[in-house]
Amino acid sequence: MSVRVKLTLSYAGFLMLASVLLLAAVWVFLLRYVPDQALIVPGSAGSLTSGVFPIRSNLLRVFAPRAAAVLAFLLVFGLVGGWILAGRMLAPLTRITGATRLATNGSLAHRIRLPGRKDEFRELADAFDAMLVRLEAHVAEQQRFAANASHELRTPLAISKALLDVARTDPKYEATEVIDRLHAVNTRAINLTEALLLLSRANQRSFPREPVDLSLFVEEATETLLPLAERQGVTIEASGDITPAVGSQALLLQLTTNLVHNAIIHNLPEQGTVWVNSCVRPKTVVLTVENTGEQLTPELVSTFTEPFQRGTERVHADHTGVGLGLAIVKTITHAHDGKLTLTPRSAGGIRITVELPTTVPHADRQ
Repeated sequence: MSVRVKLTLSYAGFLMLASVLLLAAVWVFLLRYVPDQALIVPGSAGSLTSGVFPIRSNLLRVFAPRAAAVLAFLLVFGLVGGWILAGRMLAPLTRITGATRLATNGSLAHRIRLPGRKDEFRELADAFDAMLVRLEAHVAEQQRFAANASHELRTPLAISKALLDVARTDPKYEATEVIDRLHAVNTRAINLTEALLLLSRANQRSFPREPVDLSLFVEEATETLLPLAERQGVTIEASGDITPAVGSQALLLQLTTNLVHNAIIHNLPEQGTVWVNSCVRPKTVVLTVENTGEQLTPELVSTFTEPFQRGTERVHADHTGVGLGLAIVKTITHAHDGKLTLTPRSAGGIRITVELPTTVPHADRQ
């Protein structure tokens, strides 16, 4: 049976039960005081107590058919009224079901927008609309990411094919040059693939959480990237005390390395500076990376976390990476239930802040 039929039967059943209880109360508290035999009370003429009292059998003979008729009417009334009330009560659920079917068929742009007062159905509809908004944005982001990734992966493959075609058709073409160029192209393709795998792993949150110290990651990242900073003419200034957090050592080290690497390569041509700091707040830990550079607008900065958005006007071609550095940072931060903030500096360059909780959220605990 459908929910509407069940509710209708429930309404009618409760109505009949209430009616039977009411008739039982009439019997218990009224009819039981009526005598079983005729009772003649003598009295003066015109007295209210004189005459013959009705007996119980006569009252039942008159009362029972009318009570049965009333019960039959209440049964019909309960079924019809219950059907109408159940339909009105379940109307929001019908709209939600229709929106669910549309979403199942791929129409994520549809919204329920249930009117009326805020009740359980309204809360369910609003939650479903919010889920559709996030799902639509996620699907659009995944489609855009897949298209960009396909384009980025197609480029090194096309270059490799072109190099091999040239080497095959031109006998004078030096094999050493072909090998060197193929090595560079393949290295870039491998780096891109590894970055995509890392991004997917962080998105799935399939990693163990353990106590870590962000200050150690800052130290390791700056030491690793110091040769690159010296070649770029960039000075790194790192500071911070012990910064305990909870998360994946590999992913948080990758996050810190990406931030420092990004700050080095997107810097001034000469005498640039990178500031790296980690600190502890009451319920969170904060990692801040700043660098010098050209003036940036908030609109441009807001696009830096999108995959393959390199900002070609501000990069050095030799170390541009694969265009996933800050996208990986954003994904790792969100996977750790943190907050990522990008702010252009008034003197030029950018300030990137990663704020992470010091404890594991309840939903992520095993």
